[in-house]
Amino acid sequence: MPNSQISIYTQKELGEQWLRRYRGCLPVFACVLGFTETGLIPGISAAGRTPEDRKYTACADAEFLYYGPEHKAQYPLPPLAAGASPVLISRAVFESLKIPIHLFNAGLPQPPAVPVIDLGGVPAKCLSGGAAMEITTVHHLFEQGLLWGERLAANIQQGYLIVGECVVGGTTTALAILTGLGIDAAGKVNSSHPVCNHAQKWALVQAGLEKMKGRQGEQGEINFQSQIQNPKLVLSVRAASPLGEVEVSQIQNSVDPLQLVAAVGDPMQVVVAGMAIAASRSCGVMLAGGTQMLAVYALMSAIAQAYALSWQSEAVVVGTTRWVAEDPTGGTVDLALNLGKNRLTPTGGTPPLLATHLSFADSRYPQLRAYEQGFVKEGIGAGAACIAAHLSQDWQQHQLLAAIEAQLERLSTASH
Repeated sequence: MPNSQISIYTQKELGEQWLRRYRGCLPVFACVLGFTETGLIPGISAAGRTPEDRKYTACADAEFLYYGPEHKAQYPLPPLAAGASPVLISRAVFESLKIPIHLFNAGLPQPPAVPVIDLGGVPAKCLSGGAAMEITTVHHLFEQGLLWGERLAANIQQGYLIVGECVVGGTTTALAILTGLGIDAAGKVNSSHPVCNHAQKWALVQAGLEKMKGRQGEQGEINFQSQIQNPKLVLSVRAASPLGEVEVSQIQNSVDPLQLVAAVGDPMQVVVAGMAIAASRSCGVMLAGGTQMLAVYALMSAIAQAYALSWQSEAVVVGTTRWVAEDPTGGTVDLALNLGKNRLTPTGGTPPLLATHLSFADSRYPQLRAYEQGFVKEGIGAGAACIAAHLSQDWQQHQLLAAIEAQLERLSTASH
């Protein structure tokens, strides 16, 4: 086992190879911020106590990640029902290890108060309406993802790219994408709640997919035997040079994955899919998160197949926390395994699922100990950040805990 601080839950051999390859290497971190109005539904997420708080969670996380606890924030970290924002974990590692951070706005209600690359996206509507985004927006965001994935990877000589996200309500859009791709995901996703609100998520997903089917039936030509609305656009095999056309006959899926994102997805998903597809051709990629990144991985596989795009599935792993991987109210490992059983995602199969052993059981802060009760769990690249610290500097539990507690201490000092 290359590192006693990291567990590998699926594809053990591939996961071990990946860890061996990038041992001692420092990553580059890209974080894609997005928004879905799904996150404003009462009770859907614990990433912000009220719907109003949740409008600003991504901006607050981005600001803390970039500037740290002493900065007077335009968007302070939102109050949580319990626990502390996972951005404390990410910031502790990235600051200590001086890991470069690139922030991308894929579609937020307001611009964050940090240097950010604006991708020209928009917030998604609630997925229950089956019309979350315009297809032209989805195509544009995917192109941007391909472009930036190639750009970021071009500057990575020996290391790897970590791609994280911040989308409140994103595990619900993840469930919608997985289900729309024909993957058995009901009851298996995670949430920021201690007990996952599966019934609420499933009702929204069912409503959204029904409306999408109804809309496609009315339009006649799509009807799940999807065609590209604009065959002139098609997504380049090499990010830098769009090929212009792809014959509709090349799409063998019964569901066009980009149409699916437009119906029930969020803006982050398609950007990260594009980034990871492009970057995988020349460096390692760690998708930072649990359910949301398993959905992105399935999406990558479906898009690559539908649009005949090349990618290196063995270069891509999913990295998270053990609170996600071992969540008794979800089924993360089962979900990862189910990705390999689907005809729409054959090129990717099941990715290696890795998790940090980070524990807050001995923390002196109750906000951190709340993670051990199932609150929060993961976000903004927290699990992947810890994996990076184990891999590059061989950090152990006590070093991680000390660095994270120091962030919390500085935050409480700064806010008094």
